[in-house]
Amino acid sequence: MKKPSTKRFLIGLLVMVVVVLGFLAPLPQYIEGPGAAFDLGKVVAIKNHPDKHSGEFLLTSVGIAQARPFTYLYAKLNPHYSIESDTNVTDGQNTAEYNKVQNFYMQSSINEAIYTAYKAADKQVTRKYKGIYVLNISKKSQFRHVLRVGDVISKINNRQFKTSNGFVNYVKHQRVGQKVTVTYIRNGKQQNVTEPLIKIAKNHPGIGITLTDDITVKSQIPIKVNPGDVGGPSGGLMFSLQIYSQLTNQDLRHGQKVAGTGTINNGGYVGEIGGIDKKVITAKRAGAKIFLAPYIKPNKEILKLEPDHKTNYELAKETAKKYAPDMKVVPISTFKQAISYLKNN
Repeated sequence: MKKPSTKRFLIGLLVMVVVVLGFLAPLPQYIEGPGAAFDLGKVVAIKNHPDKHSGEFLLTSVGIAQARPFTYLYAKLNPHYSIESDTNVTDGQNTAEYNKVQNFYMQSSINEAIYTAYKAADKQVTRKYKGIYVLNISKKSQFRHVLRVGDVISKINNRQFKTSNGFVNYVKHQRVGQKVTVTYIRNGKQQNVTEPLIKIAKNHPGIGITLTDDITVKSQIPIKVNPGDVGGPSGGLMFSLQIYSQLTNQDLRHGQKVAGTGTINNGGYVGEIGGIDKKVITAKRAGAKIFLAPYIKPNKEILKLEPDHKTNYELAKETAKKYAPDMKVVPISTFKQAISYLKNN
């Protein structure tokens, strides 16, 4: 029996190495594409208010994974996928920070959805403001060695405010270089740190953090929402619809699979999100015939900066026309508008 030549062995080894690297070698980009669709009837549980009606409210997601050579090539050739920079996806955060922020966004969207749905259903619910949630910290911030992503700032110079706007406006009226004392909560413990303010956008003084409101809600009728490993803020509208339909026992789906996306705030307004074209494909694969898409009419300033600007609704409709012609895309600006559409259609 002939032994394999050294040359053939080395070629085989090289091919194997190329294949392994093609599948496993990480690149400094991410691949975004259609994700999964989840039946919210299996996610939301309200005491004595089960989901009795047929059909499904679908929460659609975007799949995100770090690029590898082969997946990078696949994304280049597939119109449903896009290649995004690390900065666009993680904003420079490490994996732990990114996941923490995405989980916070999801919990915040659930809280706002509970508040919106319970108020619309005329059920008792309260909303409590806890403080500023730290989403990111600038490398220029003098607080960067102390504050961490996930901390909640409750006071500045021993002053409390009812919204993050109150904090921001207070800091704007201080001076660059002026020291301020920040009171923050981490793992349930309150701590203080004093550092100088830095110059941020438009030469205003600032701490140097990306922030959002941290709120909790409490309802008279107990509710549990378990989104699993899904993160981000874009499920607000669909969570609101699922919760409202269970609280009121209204058949809003009429036996259909209704997909959609969009943030929700305490005023019931629906906000735009990223990756809506990919979510349309996700909805199509899940069998949805209706897709609720956020619509915010662009103002003159946006159109001046982006002459080719497309709203979420326009991009979703364009995608559906090309890849899911049987799907009806509906523009939604408010929660009430979504309810009205579903009741009458």
